[in-house]
Amino acid sequence: MGEIVGEFLMESHENLDQIDRDLVSLEQEPGSRDLISRIFRAIHTIKGTSGFLAFSRLEKLAHAGESLLSRLRDGVQPVTPDTITVLLLCIDGVRAILSSIEENGSEAEVDIETMIVKIQAQMNAPTDGAPAAAPAPAPNPAFEAEEPVSVEQEAEAVVRPAPEPVEEQRQPLGQMLVDAGAAESTDVASALQQQIEGDERKLGTILLEEGKTQPAAVNEALQSQTPKRSIADSAIRVDVELLDTLLNMVGELVLARNQLVRGVMEIGDSGLVRSAQRLGMITSELQEGIMKTRMQPIEHIWSKLPRVVRDLSNSLGKQVQLVMQGKETELDRSLLEAVKDPLTHLVRNAVDHGIEDPDKRTAAGKGTEGTLTLRAYHEGGHVAVEVADDGAGLNIERIAQKAVEKGLLRPEQVPNMDRRDIMAMVFQPGFSTAAKVTNVSGRGVGMDVVKTNIENIGGAVSVDSTPGEGTVWRLTIPLTLAIIQALTVDCADQRYVVPQVAVLELVFIDGNTTKVEYASGAPVYRLRGKLLPLVRLDRALGLEVGGDQGVYIMVLQADGRRFGLVVDRVLNTEEVVVKALNTRFKDIGLYAGATILGDGKVGLILDVSSLARRSHLAVDSERENVVDKRGSGSGSTERLLVTAVGERRVAIPLDTVTRLEEFPRDRIEHAGSREVVQYRGQILPLVRLSHLLGAYGEELEGDTVSVVVYSEGGKSVALVVDRIVDIAENSTTARRDAEEDGLVGTAVIQQRVTELLDVRRAILAADPNFYSDSMDDMLVEA
Repeated sequence: MGEIVGEFLMESHENLDQIDRDLVSLEQEPGSRDLISRIFRAIHTIKGTSGFLAFSRLEKLAHAGESLLSRLRDGVQPVTPDTITVLLLCIDGVRAILSSIEENGSEAEVDIETMIVKIQAQMNAPTDGAPAAAPAPAPNPAFEAEEPVSVEQEAEAVVRPAPEPVEEQRQPLGQMLVDAGAAESTDVASALQQQIEGDERKLGTILLEEGKTQPAAVNEALQSQTPKRSIADSAIRVDVELLDTLLNMVGELVLARNQLVRGVMEIGDSGLVRSAQRLGMITSELQEGIMKTRMQPIEHIWSKLPRVVRDLSNSLGKQVQLVMQGKETELDRSLLEAVKDPLTHLVRNAVDHGIEDPDKRTAAGKGTEGTLTLRAYHEGGHVAVEVADDGAGLNIERIAQKAVEKGLLRPEQVPNMDRRDIMAMVFQPGFSTAAKVTNVSGRGVGMDVVKTNIENIGGAVSVDSTPGEGTVWRLTIPLTLAIIQALTVDCADQRYVVPQVAVLELVFIDGNTTKVEYASGAPVYRLRGKLLPLVRLDRALGLEVGGDQGVYIMVLQADGRRFGLVVDRVLNTEEVVVKALNTRFKDIGLYAGATILGDGKVGLILDVSSLARRSHLAVDSERENVVDKRGSGSGSTERLLVTAVGERRVAIPLDTVTRLEEFPRDRIEHAGSREVVQYRGQILPLVRLSHLLGAYGEELEGDTVSVVVYSEGGKSVALVVDRIVDIAENSTTARRDAEEDGLVGTAVIQQRVTELLDVRRAILAADPNFYSDSMDDMLVEA
């Protein structure tokens, strides 16, 4: 039986129960037009839906009852006790058909012709005000004998079966075993006699222990003995406020559980520990059950979007096909309400801005019909919702130009920005690239509201676009706002909470085998050969900054970025109840909420996404300050990026390193005799240091190449190395000049002879015209 049919049966049973009550009330108030109208609407709903689902016999019976109700509603026929009886007969027939559909999937077993005849007879009854049950003056004795019989008596005799005794609804176990041939009647009688004589064992237990039957037969009989719950009894309607109250109470129970468990652990009594663990398990199961009562499929908010897409595409003269994937994905009810408006705006924006007109799509080699895909799926404790179109994609240059015009960016910032950071400018208030203002878009209102609304519920929104192929808007939404798994950490004697879904791994820094390094003054950690940018929580929160030994690095993922959060200690993992913050704390932008910890203290829940955005900006500005200080020549020690080129170690001054990247090999193209790659909207020239320095050897295997990017004055070049080795400091001792082209000298770094790259020479090898448009060609060299 399909889901739609199940919902129809449930709704119809509710309507029939209401009709029963209304018919009884109507008999007491025959003149109540409100009751007649309400009954009419309910039976009309059943008739319409049954016709849609092809239940023709149910539709025919409901139509007959609707016809009689129509006469009552229009005042053509008065309401009499016999009329009520016939209508109740009709309702009983509808209920019988629904039961047949539920049990057998068919309505053919129920006889409706007799009921329809009774209804039509009532519709043809006299309407002159005489009692409907009075005998008509006719000479036919048979008719006279038949007329005094009331409709109710005849209906009970013909249609209504006598209700079965309650005992017969549950057949005795022994009788079932005998009927199935799994036990002998004499053995069952013997077992019953033992029970009469005081044996407290169950009948099935006696038969099994005496070897008179098989366990499978007893289990099957017990399952058949349990009465099957009907669809009408399988669900109830509950007030949402009651669910909210239950959820709040479960939250308080979780807090009390955490405090109890912590206290029991401190005592150390094994009996109490087992009881506390049992309590914790029951609390978790109860919490999960309550949470499920609030979960609803995202289809509830998607159901209105096909109409939105249709109307908007028609008004814009576009052809758009809407595809929905993962509509059964469930979200907390309160989150569904919060996501509805942002999702609708993203869909409208995709149809208006994203998908092109049919003529433009044809010119671009695409089909005239665009595709808009809604996709929902679970990902790491969150729900990801994507709105993807196969349109023209975002115009990165246009977005950057508009951002500069509005003063959101400086022109010199644009060349060094990642394309995703430029695309993220569309979420700024008042930002729009629309050529004209329409009733759909162009006023710059909407995307910032989308971002604000999603972040208010602890989610995130991002955009990715490929020119000519389309755009993907991605919403990351928490499953619930109430209770989350979290890690409790210490930082500068303060306790904070980090949502566990954002934590990838933990690393302990002992200062020997693991240590924090610095690149241009910014802390980094070498995680499996790759540099991981670090954020010190104490510095980000304005606390006293501690050392780099004996600390923990929490490797976090937020907004598509991976970074490390340095904290003093990681305490434990526990379920925490999220409490809302007041406006002052929200304005800080670093906290997602608060909670009461197991020891009764209040802990602030860190907003990992906001922390990542703010700290990355802080790191960039700090790096610029360090570079400025080094440019003024404030010391005799410099930091170098040590790379491997063949079997040689080559050092590059960190002051000349703008960014470290890895490019897929298949993205490298050729322009004449030079290698280039498309990078942030520019053509980036490459130079392989192995070729420049003559360090030829076997080309390393792998799908990517490591490059060092240098940018200045809006231009960039990339120096290709075999791998990044380390970041080191170099003093002026143990150094000599080199006569080889491409090098400025050699030095002993980390007890290894290392060659110092002539960065200017490498840049000119990549782009001979790099300095032609710049008067300031000074470059920090080793």
